[in-house]
Amino acid sequence: MVLLESSFYQDEDVVSMAQKLLGKILVTEVNGMMSSGMIVETEAYRGPDDRGCHAYGGRCTERTKTMFYEGGHAYVYICYGVHPMVNVVTGPEGFAHAVLIRAVQPLEGVEMMMEKRGINKDKPVLVNGPGKLTVALGIHKEMDGQKLFEQRSPVRLYDASEEILPETVVSGPRVGMSKHVGACSHRSWRFYLRDNVWVSKPLKVDYTGKW
Repeated sequence: MVLLESSFYQDEDVVSMAQKLLGKILVTEVNGMMSSGMIVETEAYRGPDDRGCHAYGGRCTERTKTMFYEGGHAYVYICYGVHPMVNVVTGPEGFAHAVLIRAVQPLEGVEMMMEKRGINKDKPVLVNGPGKLTVALGIHKEMDGQKLFEQRSPVRLYDASEEILPETVVSGPRVGMSKHVGACSHRSWRFYLRDNVWVSKPLKVDYTGKW
């Protein structure tokens, strides 16, 4: 595997980046223990004009400031005060674009993942959700702001040898959008690999007539 360079993350099109991240390898190194998984599902969040994004309207707070860093940083936040979520910051500094990693396919350190999740079987429930995969891979809030392109970082992204073909990628609305997101709920900015069992549920989301 080859560590992705900082230049990879500078694309201003976060929707395109969400697709490009499919098939990349997410690696963590915690207390000298390595674990990894292939990214099989992502969601794009686009800075100021996306009501589903933490940085909507240019909102820069103690929580969201990492989103305004240059592409290639990890944005880790706590969802509902419980689960850490890991995002890949993309685009030039100040754009506040990020891609949420929603699911991975386990590769290395599976036994350690099962121990962290309290699951004794290697099955999709282990990592088929953004909160599940962070626990399994040992990703926590203190990793917020880490550089994904540095070898010494505890969380890194690598290129994979196999190319992801466009026809294997499925797109649709993002998961869990609230009524406050409005029309942005319908944006087809969730991407996942077709027929991959590690993808999170539900596979199909429809906000038509919900509010």
